Amino acid sequence: MPLLFIVIAYLIGSIPFGVLISKVWDLDPRQRGSGNIGATNVYRNLGPLAGGVVFILDYLKGYIAVSIGYWAGGIPLIILLAGVAVILGHMFPVFLGFKGGKGVATGLGVLAGIAPEVFIFIVIFSLAMLYLTRYVSLTSIFSVSLATGLMFFFHEPLPYSIGTAIVALLMLLTHLPNLKRLMNGTEPRLGEKR
Repeated sequence: MPLLFIVIAYLIGSIPFGVLISKVWDLDPRQRGSGNIGATNVYRNLGPLAGGVVFILDYLKGYIAVSIGYWAGGIPLIILLAGVAVILGHMFPVFLGFKGGKGVATGLGVLAGIAPEVFIFIVIFSLAMLYLTRYVSLTSIFSVSLATGLMFFFHEPLPYSIGTAIVALLMLLTHLPNLKRLMNGTEPRLGEKR
């Protein structure tokens, strides 16, 4: 039975809201900008309404998956695996040939479900950093790193802390192209189109 919940979480993560919402505007985000299906690329190409809707829906994927884990018995390992599965589903969606987004919004949803106090810190930090730098990628890189440290600082259950560290590393790897562009000075800021 736990395996079923993990599969369901993965399939929830695989729902490509960036592609589905963009179809309303007759656009495929995979063919524009960075080619990413996430909220940032949708925002750059379609504006704040579409980008905001995608962000919220991707966030809810993570939160719902964790809620399923709680509903399935509240065992930390099952909740963790559901959280990891939904993020992996977003990053490697079965419906898009395993080419998805970077998992940040979905990861925030998972974080809100397993560690609300860490989530609050990360939201405040991310908003401040985004306001100061206007770099979504840089904000994401620092935020996932900070989330890992805060999980250990707040003495969250060890499976959650280790899982957060693993997912953070995976997210950092997906941001390597952004990191290169940041170093080259070619990474677009929020509101700039590529």
